[in-house]
Amino acid sequence: MTTFVRDLLVGKAAFVAGGTSGINLGIASALAAHGAAVAVLSRRQEKVDAAVQQLSASGAHAIGFAADVRDYGAVERALAGAGESLGALDIVVSGAAGNFIAPAAELSANGFKAVIDIDLLGTFNVLRAAYGLLRKPGASIINISAPQSTEAYWGQVHVSAAKAGVDMLTRSLAVEWGPEGIRVNAIVPGPIVGTEGMARLAPDMEVRASWENANPLRRFGTLADIANAALFLCSDAASYVNGAILYCDGGQVLSGGRDYREAWARMQRPG
Repeated sequence: MTTFVRDLLVGKAAFVAGGTSGINLGIASALAAHGAAVAVLSRRQEKVDAAVQQLSASGAHAIGFAADVRDYGAVERALAGAGESLGALDIVVSGAAGNFIAPAAELSANGFKAVIDIDLLGTFNVLRAAYGLLRKPGASIINISAPQSTEAYWGQVHVSAAKAGVDMLTRSLAVEWGPEGIRVNAIVPGPIVGTEGMARLAPDMEVRASWENANPLRRFGTLADIANAALFLCSDAASYVNGAILYCDGGQVLSGGRDYREAWARMQRPG
């Protein structure tokens, strides 16, 4: 009989930026389920309160902070608060992100900057502010990337630029912080059911079927799929994994980039 390891993270402390919804809340929930004390961060206080309530209801030690990842001072204060409550951080997940479909010829400079600031600058802000609180050696950092970092997608030039930067930030910090015993890795989720992004990109059964048929595993991923990948990366099972960009996408990346022109056209229709 197979014996599954439980309570992998008892006695450890985690900070999850963007951890109040979707993939990041799924990760925070998995970390908490395995015994970690968890701090979550999001821009809106009501979302923070709801996530903390949900995590606490499961028996977790959970706290939360409202801050915009684009504001380094606010992020630094939030992390200082997490450190005061939880002590040294064993796990930091940076997953705050913004996205929308826009062809480059119609994308404003402000729109491009907004995604760069949330995805790339926000990731740097979280990791830089967390650095002084990380357990050394032993800390694990997980960044949430996207397939647009390596695959060209129509209408996604802003996200491609931002997430390519996140991937290189991951690799660079793996080199710089590795000697201190800090591992830095990234997860690239595929199409995940139950996320705001897929609700927009696959709003009906026909479009959803086209996504599933393009995936080698012929299905969407689940929040649990990504959470399990995160559990692996932050556990001792991955103690020699550093600087990895882990695709958890059913092989979607092997099928090439998606064409979002149909979704874009649908969004332009009245009503």
